[in-house]
Amino acid sequence: MIVLGSTSEVAQAFVEKALQEGEKFEKIYLFTSNKETTERFARHIDVKFLQQAEVIELDLTKEIDYNRFDNINSNVLFCAVGYLGEGTEEGLYDNRNTERIIDINYSKLVPVMNYFAQKFESRRLGTIIGLSSVAGDRGRQSNFIYGSAKAAFTAYLSGLRNYLFDKKVHVLTIKPGFMATKMTEGLPLNPKLTATPKQAAACIYKAFKKEKNVAYVLPVWSIIMMIIRNIPEFVFKKLKL
Repeated sequence: MIVLGSTSEVAQAFVEKALQEGEKFEKIYLFTSNKETTERFARHIDVKFLQQAEVIELDLTKEIDYNRFDNINSNVLFCAVGYLGEGTEEGLYDNRNTERIIDINYSKLVPVMNYFAQKFESRRLGTIIGLSSVAGDRGRQSNFIYGSAKAAFTAYLSGLRNYLFDKKVHVLTIKPGFMATKMTEGLPLNPKLTATPKQAAACIYKAFKKEKNVAYVLPVWSIIMMIIRNIPEFVFKKLKL
């Protein structure tokens, strides 16, 4: 398995869930911007599951040498890369904040995804799982820079799924709602609408095995976002969301 964004609590929970369910991987490639933290997780799955893992540093804000990845092959790619950045009130006119949100969530991420997608296509085998966000379902004033990047990523995954369908490669889009993770720590989240990493991992694994195309981590979010998407624009623009 190839994991992009290995410091993500959801990514780590999914890896553990897959191993607990008996999935076999010759090696798990843990791509990360924090090598020290990820090495601890690699040691954990080695001790608990006797699973070999390799930690690979990847900073999407810097130039990437793709030659380093030539010998990496797998039949599962799990992408949990995400950067929330500052919200609209604090960071809308901070260009560095805007660039970082768009780069990490989309513009610098997609070329890496494409690099591995090409490998899957050539082998005519595999599943690509991408974590997008409900924030990408409609632009809202509170986080529309982040939401626009996730909307682009959702569209990318949809197009990739369409393109790879007849190449025997499946693409799964996951849309978490509120998540109780380090990235959202301190935010006033409604507990009834918030999932834990373990809950998310269970949902994602189920969707993976059933080869679903799109899955919301908590089903209630599909209803919430359907309502939000269908609010007329002349009404929506007046709302404080």
